[in-house]
Order: sequence, then structure tokens, then C-alpha cells
Amino acid sequence: MKEYILCALAAFLLSFLFCIALIPLLRRMKAGQNILSYVKEHAYKSGTPTMGGLAFLPAAALVSLFFAGFQADKPYFVALAVGLGYLVVGFLDDFLKKRHKENLGLRPYQKILFQLAVALIASVYCCMNGLTILRIPFTTLAFDVGWWMLPLGVFVYLATVNGVNLTDGLDGLAGSTCSSFFLALALLILLQGESGDIAILCISLVGAIGAFLLFNVNRASVFMGDTGSLSLGGFAASAALFTGNALAIPFAGIMFVLSSISVIMQVIYYKKTGKRIFLMAPIHHHFQHLGYSEGKISYCYFAVTAMMGLLLLIPFL
Repeated sequence: MKEYILCALAAFLLSFLFCIALIPLLRRMKAGQNILSYVKEHAYKSGTPTMGGLAFLPAAALVSLFFAGFQADKPYFVALAVGLGYLVVGFLDDFLKKRHKENLGLRPYQKILFQLAVALIASVYCCMNGLTILRIPFTTLAFDVGWWMLPLGVFVYLATVNGVNLTDGLDGLAGSTCSSFFLALALLILLQGESGDIAILCISLVGAIGAFLLFNVNRASVFMGDTGSLSLGGFAASAALFTGNALAIPFAGIMFVLSSISVIMQVIYYKKTGKRIFLMAPIHHHFQHLGYSEGKISYCYFAVTAMMGLLLLIPFL
């Protein structure tokens, strides 16, 4: 337990230092966020530096590598590579937005192709290395799905990565929700007796995100950008899949699911009727239009995620 506490503290400190160094650099580079015109409540945020994922994610990676060591198990290194792979995809998207000076980076099909390529590689790795176990949430039961993990893994990656990305819409929202998710997943992994190295990665992310939130809660000094959100989704999917906990994601990541479903429902309903179900999607914008503050929405997302995470732990206590 001491090792995990030190890991979280080290990740927090390194992330804090990286954020202090990166934010002025991003300002000098004028790497500001272009705010969509129809999100009027966010007009004042225009120009806020983005690509904050370049600070806290490398911090988490370095600290986890230090504590896990180069003798860590192979799934840890693959999870690290996948998370950083999605970071590259997100960075390209953010960089192109900055270059074009508008809220258009990679084209949707380009982003999906990049995401799909990483997801396929990781899913094939699962199938070829026996990482094909699915644990049933809220129980101690598990079963082997064999090569069915290939399509399932691809789906989990695409759904999780884009779910986290959609949740990144308010100050502190994705960060606080992800910190709660990774803490719950780390505890679940340890109670199951699964990979301690993957747990170290999750704990490092909790500490690093915690420091980033000092600069990201309302009013944010920096946004994580797609650089951060896509990478966090990649880390989340990898950590869950490689430890047999893919089915835990809809519960521990319930707010990611809610964000995705709200967008899907809104699009389908609007195409069929010309009307909207929500005032705006993803649903956190609906709550914002109802008058709830960004801080309150972020806290509620964090709290709900934490409670669902705790429920997942009950069978192992």
C-alpha cells in the first residue's frame, strides 16, 4: 500500500511541475481553444490554452514506469504504448485546430481510422496472449471469450475513447470523472489479485490528473484537449481489457456512457423528427442550459462515478 501512495504523490508532484512549465509555453505559442459559436456560455473561454494532456500524461507515464520498473509485465507496457498512441492522435487533432485557427482538426474519418488502427492492434494482442477473460461485474465469476475478444476489444476501445472525449466539455469534468474511474479500477484490480503493474499505472494517472485539476477546474487555466481525453480513454480501455474488467467500464465509467448515449439519442431523434430531446448534447450541456454551474455538474459526475466504483468493489470485500 505504501508503494501506491508514494506513486500517487510522485505523479501529483511531477504533473504539477509539468503543468507550471507547459502552460506559459502554450500561451506563448498561442495554442488557445477555439470555442464553438453555439456554446454561448463558453465564449469567455476562447483562447484558453489547450493540449494540457502533454503535461499530466507524460508525468503519469514516467512515474508509473519508475515504480513498475522495466521488469514490469508485458500488458503494462502495451497499455502504456496504447495510451500514448492515442495521445499522438489527440495531439495531431489539437495541433491542426491550432494551425487552422478553427475548431476543425483531423477529419472525423481520419480520427476514426487512427483510433481503429490502435484498437485493432491492442485487441489482436489480447487474443494472441490469452487476455480474453471477462469478469462479471458485482460477482466473482469470469469466463473466457477467446477470439471474440477481437471485435469486443475494438468496440470497447472506440466506445471508451470517444465516451471520454465527449465528456470533456466543461472545466474539470473529464478530469474529475477519470480520476474517480481510475481509482476505482485500481482498487478493483488489486482486490482481484490481477496485475499490480496495471494498478500502478492507474494510480499514477489518478495522481497526475489530481494535479492537472488544480489548473483545470472552473475557471480553467488550461484544457486537456483531445491530447488528454483520447489518451485517457485509451488508458481506461487498456487497463480494463488487460485485467478482464471490460464489462466494468459501463458501471465505473457510467458518465462516459451517459455522454455517448445522449449524443446518439439526440442525433437519431433530431433526424427523425426535427426536434431535440435535450437542450444540447452531450447531456452535461443540457444541465448547463438548465442553470447548473460547471462546478456542480463536474462534482456530480465525479460523485456518481465514485459511488458506482465502490459498488463494484463489494464482492471482494
